[in-house]
Amino acid sequence: MITVLGSIGFDLTTISDRLPLPGETLVGTGFVSGPGGKGANQALAAKRAGAETRMVGAVGKDAFAPQALELLKSGGVDLSKVEEHDAPTGIALIFVGGTGENMIVISQGANATVTPQQASAAPLASGGHLLLQLEIPIEAVAAGIMQAQGVGAVSILNTAPFNPSAANLMMDADITVANETEFDLACEALGLEGADRKARMQAFVNRSGRTIIVTLGGDGAVAATPNGFISVPALKIKPIDTVGAGDTFCGYFGAALDSGLDLETAMRRASAAGSLACLKPGAQPAIPSKAEVDAALA
Repeated sequence: MITVLGSIGFDLTTISDRLPLPGETLVGTGFVSGPGGKGANQALAAKRAGAETRMVGAVGKDAFAPQALELLKSGGVDLSKVEEHDAPTGIALIFVGGTGENMIVISQGANATVTPQQASAAPLASGGHLLLQLEIPIEAVAAGIMQAQGVGAVSILNTAPFNPSAANLMMDADITVANETEFDLACEALGLEGADRKARMQAFVNRSGRTIIVTLGGDGAVAATPNGFISVPALKIKPIDTVGAGDTFCGYFGAALDSGLDLETAMRRASAAGSLACLKPGAQPAIPSKAEVDAALA
């Protein structure tokens, strides 16, 4: 069973030939809206990967709430632990340029109401997997990791969006997933030194005894573990929209581990899924099905 403790939101995405400069107004070439939030994205990815999935989080009482939950509900994600609050549902304002790169501003809304008590009450079990991100209060994330430790569940922390105050949680989670930028920022916050990224990843493992995975976009992903390094490639694609690719990686990765696959195989499936997510606009609508990932890997 995958439990996702994290954010739920609604994305408003404007597409243009390039990203705007500070103070600049551009005429967009398209607009897409749809469900989002890193937690919800990862929950839907895990479910589409074939895992039984539960979402723990919060939405508002506004018109965006049912839209934010629409694909999770229709996809069969357990929403019984999603609370409703007076705060507005979380919103992400997204700009996508011609190469697929993006800029995002998030309004937390109800996501900021997730409490350590709600996290501690998450129904985890020994051998299960907990996915976490940093779009809810850090105290709730810490409580979730502690809850997982207490029952023998595997915690997987995604460091997006990076917060220096949460860097120490990387030392507590069983597995941490970070992109290149997030990992470099974490090294500064944690004082990890090394001549290159590989050396700094080894320093992380030496200090924590945990596994760190760094996603590399079109170059795949690399993991440093107490038993050595693992590298996996990405699919060769021409990206349309990279929004949600990292969340797709995390959801598929967690689902693969939950099904009993080894770390390298799980990373290969996750990397392929993340690549496929770049071929369609939007976050949740772009998450591929298990059959699509199987076909790509074949």
